[in-house]
Amino acid sequence: MSNPVEKAFEKSLFASRWLMAPMYLGLVVSLVMLVFMFGRDLVWYLPKLMEMQSEDVILVALTLIDLTLAANLVLIVMFSGYENFVSRLDVEGAERPGWMGKVDFGGLKMKLIASIVAISGISLLKRFMAIGETRVLNPDELFWMVVIHLTFVLSGVLMALMDWLQAKSYTSRK
Repeated sequence: MSNPVEKAFEKSLFASRWLMAPMYLGLVVSLVMLVFMFGRDLVWYLPKLMEMQSEDVILVALTLIDLTLAANLVLIVMFSGYENFVSRLDVEGAERPGWMGKVDFGGLKMKLIASIVAISGISLLKRFMAIGETRVLNPDELFWMVVIHLTFVLSGVLMALMDWLQAKSYTSRK
């Protein structure tokens, strides 16, 4: 027979996962903010299209891609986090993305780092494309941007290696 105090404690501990729900609602707000920024940038640049050089259009496209990747990242964290840590999403009849319900914490971690590397790479590419324009770029700033990007890349590779080693260790024990 189990201890009633222990049982009550475990029940309240398990129910505490719902404290994460407001955070996921906050992510919905951040998604709305990203959509607003995407629309604002699109509306801002469209009238200027005929005066823009192809490099400028590429920079605008990279900016929009950057915002889209960030929005995808928010969605992945929002859905996967909710399903992994709070409750399964019951959306019968809705078009459910194929990855929903299948992304565990390790998969979420890899999607997160891959998105961060992509966003960092786009930001770095935008800075490199701005070289030679009227704004003089600080060499120290570029150096640190490259170092930070490579740190993200290395972190991603090391996380993938750790996941691979863990999976290999798990399968060798079976």
